[in-house]
Amino acid sequence: MPELPEVETTVAGLRKVLEGDVIARAQAFRADLRWPMPVDLRQRLTGARVTGLGRRAKYGLIYTDRDDVLIFHLGMSGRWRVDPSKMEKHDHFVIETQSGRLAALNDPRRFGSLDITSLIELDNFKAFKGMGPEPLSDDFDASVLMAALHGRTAPIKAMLLNQNVVAGLGNIYVCEALHMAGISPATAARKINKSRLERLVAAIKEVLTAAIAVGGSTLRDFAAPDGELGYFAKDWRVYGREGQACICGAPVLRQIDSGRSTFYCGKCQR
Repeated sequence: MPELPEVETTVAGLRKVLEGDVIARAQAFRADLRWPMPVDLRQRLTGARVTGLGRRAKYGLIYTDRDDVLIFHLGMSGRWRVDPSKMEKHDHFVIETQSGRLAALNDPRRFGSLDITSLIELDNFKAFKGMGPEPLSDDFDASVLMAALHGRTAPIKAMLLNQNVVAGLGNIYVCEALHMAGISPATAARKINKSRLERLVAAIKEVLTAAIAVGGSTLRDFAAPDGELGYFAKDWRVYGREGQACICGAPVLRQIDSGRSTFYCGKCQR
């Protein structure tokens, strides 16, 4: 599944194509993806000018001058294709601008989604209610994380994946940040002191920033809108490296937690 850096990369690619232009055509080729598409999607987008693009957690946001926001999620295998030479079987939605640019949402497994809401109601969008701070924002620091983890006995990895604690973190980058901070993924959240949380917050910001800089990680079908693949996978410290040597020389371990693979070093992480 594309994670925060992959969505950020996608948004940056779409910004170059859509921002400032008028939507001449917004067309869905099916009624639903994971959920039904809004029935008024075409009406609300056609003729609107794209005023900006952004991201909330793992959702991409396309703002228009009608004070509407198109909200997209890439699901497991979704990606936007820019100016394709021809339409493909799994291109389920397209945006065409007055200047002739085309963006097609391609989603073979159809676990993605498209929604639209008014700007004033954006914070009340169903997926955003109760969501924690953005990990790259100034609102996310050790004090905020400590307050969110207070009294929580769940493992720190599970808490970081909880979108009410911090928005948008996924399995890959949580594994990487915990290793960078030297914290075992199984450590009870409430037992981690503030100095260790400061290292963890710094690691989260560092690993996400580094991943965004190189276009994210290439997973399954993910690619940026221009077709380029992310290259952060070559810099993974532990993720996907079971049995290989950690930087300390000990083997990287793997266990399954709630259906997800957790990669870590039993020597470096305590």
